[in-house]
Amino acid sequence: MYESWDKLKEDCLKCQNCSLCKTRTNVVFGVGNKNAEVLFIGEGPGENEDLQGEPFVGRAGQLLDKMLKVIDLDRNKNIYIANIVKCRPPQNRDPKLEEQEACIDWLRAQVNLMKPKIIVCLGRIAAMKIIKPDIKITKEHGLFFKKKDLIMMATLHPAALLRNPLQKPGAFDDFLKLREKIEETCDHTYIRN
Repeated sequence: MYESWDKLKEDCLKCQNCSLCKTRTNVVFGVGNKNAEVLFIGEGPGENEDLQGEPFVGRAGQLLDKMLKVIDLDRNKNIYIANIVKCRPPQNRDPKLEEQEACIDWLRAQVNLMKPKIIVCLGRIAAMKIIKPDIKITKEHGLFFKKKDLIMMATLHPAALLRNPLQKPGAFDDFLKLREKIEETCDHTYIRN
């Protein structure tokens, strides 16, 4: 069990737990406020993320940032963003189950150190791994699930919204529900002056 972010990140950056380490440019550890009450989890890095070493920096990341801004969230201030797998799967394919299993302890350690109150899964892969294996993302996005002391919600992946813009209103509604849940549940995500 890790007791410091620095040691966790140092070990994660050296990870050789699965074959994804052979094709990565960078380990994409995560970004944001380590004391955030809200954790966003994606499935894994894409090409831009692999090159820059930060999650959600391509077109999907730009859309995510816009959606976050609407509900007063910011990756550099009051949330944290991580992924199920820390290395890019070749050709941006879905991470294989064995890759997810090899990598999930890094995410668990991040959650353990951070102790978020709300987890938002971005897309089907993250939701299946974190919330429940049989989740139907198109039907169950925007619903809240409770696991122990954590509140969890799945929403549509920003890359899916770029491919199918007609789904954007539904995802936007998810973010509005998230804002309400943050206001009900969190102490310091929205600091009022």
